[in-house]
Amino acid sequence: MIKNLSFDKPVYVLAPLAGYTDLPFRSVVKKFGADLTVSEMLSSNALAYGSAKTLHMIEKSPNEDPYSVQIAGADVDVVKRAVEILNEQDGIDIIDLNCGCPVPKIVGHGSGSSLLLNLPLMGDIIKTIKKTSNKSLTSVKIRLGFEKKNHIEIAKMVEDSGADFLAVHGRTRAGKFKSAVDYDAIKEIKEAVKIPVIANGDIDSYEKAKWVLEHTGADGVMIGRGAIGAPWIFHQLKTGTKDIDKNIKHAIIMEHFDKMIEFHGSHGVAMFRKHTHTYSKGYRGASSLRDGVNRIVDVQEYRALIDDFFSNSEIIC
Repeated sequence: MIKNLSFDKPVYVLAPLAGYTDLPFRSVVKKFGADLTVSEMLSSNALAYGSAKTLHMIEKSPNEDPYSVQIAGADVDVVKRAVEILNEQDGIDIIDLNCGCPVPKIVGHGSGSSLLLNLPLMGDIIKTIKKTSNKSLTSVKIRLGFEKKNHIEIAKMVEDSGADFLAVHGRTRAGKFKSAVDYDAIKEIKEAVKIPVIANGDIDSYEKAKWVLEHTGADGVMIGRGAIGAPWIFHQLKTGTKDIDKNIKHAIIMEHFDKMIEFHGSHGVAMFRKHTHTYSKGYRGASSLRDGVNRIVDVQEYRALIDDFFSNSEIIC
């Protein structure tokens, strides 16, 4: 087991989200309470063929300890080669196999939640990762099924294939991100397997996270969209405090911006606009701020504007 990851108490995990959970965002949530951060989902094909962009996405912040890299793939040989590439990269503690992504482009290639239709292949891929990897742990992210739920069968196959823990998004692939999350099914998985289970799906508040942990008996929660615009949810969970001081929110936002510029250069300004829009929800004058930042390209001008806004603007809801 990784020295900085113990399932003796609830584990708080930042879920991988394309376009959001890059190094700057991960480093911020790690600093403010996340136990485990996961890279954006990476294509095994891209890794196997040496994509420079994909290798750049693997880079981690020094504070990301432990750190997990999530891969997607449907070909055993290609996945094996991708893992061999990851074996050459220092600082990775966990390789996670995505078996839950519902996006048509991913499913169409046989990856993501498409693997739920072919459990023998899914098992072979998990075994290949486990056998090939020189990292400490192997994990798997699943859904409850493809069209219909067969979550116990899936979870037991994951366990039998050698995974060290699994994360469960409480919907089928058909449910995508809109149907109700079945937390009872996550509880059933937890009761059916011996490996740790991380609950995922619509965990968007401190209260919801605490309820999910209690209801499912899971060993932790994985939070994705619920952390966008509110990365302090990890600070809440870690400290056990529902209310977050405005100054802490301000510090988190500014740290995120500075990390974006450090990692992405001046292009980080444009990339941070979407974060500014979500961070400013509930603040007086938010619409004016959003309009203002859309016109700014200079790093220092942008920083000064948001620094002033989040220092002085009133939170109204």
